[in-house]
Formats: sequence, structure tokens, C-alpha cells
Amino acid sequence: MKLPSLVAACALLALPLSACSLTESNDDDPKAGGPISVASSDDACKVSTRKAESGTLTFRVKNTGSKVTEFYLYGEDGLRIVGEVENVGPGLTRDLVLTAQPGTYVTACKPGMVGKGIRAAFTVSDSGKDTAVTGVDQATIDTALGQYASYVKDQAGQLVTATREFVTAYKAGDDDRARTLFPAARFHWEAIETVAESFGDLDPRTDLREADLEPGQRWTGWHRIEKDLWPPASGYRGLSTRDRATYADDLMANVTTLHTRVQTLTYTVDQVSNGSKGLLDEVATGKITGEEDIWSHTDLWDFQANVVGAKVAYETLKPLLDVKDKALSTTIGARFTALQALLDRYKKGDGFVFYDTVDEAGRKQLSDAVSALAEPLSKMTGALTL
Repeated sequence: MKLPSLVAACALLALPLSACSLTESNDDDPKAGGPISVASSDDACKVSTRKAESGTLTFRVKNTGSKVTEFYLYGEDGLRIVGEVENVGPGLTRDLVLTAQPGTYVTACKPGMVGKGIRAAFTVSDSGKDTAVTGVDQATIDTALGQYASYVKDQAGQLVTATREFVTAYKAGDDDRARTLFPAARFHWEAIETVAESFGDLDPRTDLREADLEPGQRWTGWHRIEKDLWPPASGYRGLSTRDRATYADDLMANVTTLHTRVQTLTYTVDQVSNGSKGLLDEVATGKITGEEDIWSHTDLWDFQANVVGAKVAYETLKPLLDVKDKALSTTIGARFTALQALLDRYKKGDGFVFYDTVDEAGRKQLSDAVSALAEPLSKMTGALTL
């Protein structure tokens, strides 16, 4: 470990040394075309190199600890998420495949899936190689990426409209209406959740769960209001009219900011592909367990939104994947259909049954269907870019 370089990286990112000092590297370049190994333990993040050449990179993340972990590649600001793998259980290995342009990045392991993680600087130099998807004409690629950008903008616009209606009812004290509107408004957030999460300042202010709060952190957003609308049976003091307005206005401001930011976003093939898998990971880590909407039990609305968002991303890239790996494309499509058929069993009116009414057998069926889809979906980025 080159301590001076590590200290400089921490200073650049305004991070305490405790957040960086256990990240180790041998500073060796990865073998040509080979993966960059990442060993994530409970207190360390050992990345086999802190540098690579631009192009398709594969981070092979192994959890050597006792806690479920995540691995992130951030932009230079340490906020914008370039790529991530979530829900890596002890002893398991997951790959993050992405296309990296020249520049400075930040790697981070998050044992326990909380906090800023164990971070270090990562540099990508210019390889001089063309990073475009081979075998597919550029017009087809441009059309696909343009369609996805339009989808995100549309969902963000619907999010603003639906959230405004929701917070208006909440501020007025019309709790029955607010409870009805809550899952419908959140749907549009969840459908583009991986895009929203890429803004490291907005996501914790908007979608942080109480269980994930760090000491001294202020709790705002969807779930703070959710708890007030579905309060615990005892020991909870409801928010005042003034406090309701504060939290509602803050939520409205955050989703409006998201809408503004996505207007100028552009996407790469690997970002859309990894986003599809990322949305399915959101289902596995929060919705299946019932931990996402712990007060309202509206997890199945979020589940559906994540699946819709993941499927839109897949279908956007399907013309490319059909060329690169037709069999994989067919498998992914079939497993999306199977998962949706299971979800449809729990539909009720315009929404779903509450998740606390779904028994363990039903939850296991849903979990198995998610896992069956996750396996081929995890191969999509590699099939498109390698």
C-alpha cells in the first residue's frame, strides 16, 4: 500500500482515513481482458489494482467476510454511481461488467450494505480502443439508448405529478387519500430507481429506510412520511401539521430535482444493461424480504415497478442482444414472463394485496422466480460488451 497516495485520495474525496485505510491494492494492471479481483471482507476492500485502461472492465467481487456486501464504482465526485453489484452474500462471487471511459473513479465495498463504504481512488487511462458494441450498427444502438432516455424522462415527469398529488393530500390531513396515493406515486420512482440512485445526494434524502440510518443522520423522504401514515401501534408521536409540510415539501423538491437532472442524461449500453440487473437486485434485497415498505406493506407495488423498469431496459436492448446472443435474449424474455405471471396472482383492483398477507410459500415462489431471472440477466452486459 502506498500510504501517501491513499491519504491524497481520501483528502480529495473529503473522506475520513477510516473509510479508506483498509482498501488495499497491489497496483498491478489486470491481465488483458481479465477480471479485476475484489475481496470484500467485514473490514477491508482489497482491489487487485487501482488502475486500468479504458474499455470493458470486469470487477470480480468475492465476499470473504460474514456480512452481505456491495461493490460500487463511483465517478470522481464519489457520488455518481457508474456501476454496482448488490446483495453479495458471504462466500459468493459476483461480476460487475461495465464500459469505463478515461478518468478518475472511486471504488467502494459496503459490508453490511450501509454507510459510505471502504473507498479508494481508481484511475482509468486511455487505451485508444473503440468501446462501441461490435456487430450492431450504430443507428440501432442510438435508437435503443434514445428510447431508454425518453422512458426515464417520462417516468420522472409522472413521478413529479403523482408526488404532487400525494403530498397535497398528506399536507391537508387527508390520510386515507394519501395512503391510497403513496404506492402509486412511488411506482414511478421505483421504475427508474437505479437512475435515481446514481445521484448520491438525492437518493438518501428521498428513499432512505429507517433501518439504514446512520448515527446523527436526518431521516427524510418517502419512508419518513410512510411511517407517519402507517404509525406503529404504540410509542409513536404523529407529526405536526408544520412538520408534515416540511417533509412533504422536501420530498417534492427532491423529485423535482431528479426530473430536472434526467433531462440531460445520456446512457451507454452497459449502463442500461446493468440498470436492468440492478432493478432486479432491488427486488431481491428489499421487496422480497418485506423490508422496503415495512410500515405500509405496499412492497408488491415497488416489486412490480422494479420489474417493469428492468424489463423496459431489457426490451430496449433486445434488438442488440438478439444479434449478440439470441438464446440468452430468449431465456431472459421467458423468465420475465414467468415472474410477471406470479406477480399477477397478487393483483387486487388497480394495485396489489398488502405484502404482510403473502405467506412464506408465496414469498419463496417469488424469490425463486427472481433468482431464475437474475441468473441470465447477469450475463446480458457481458454478452453485449465483451
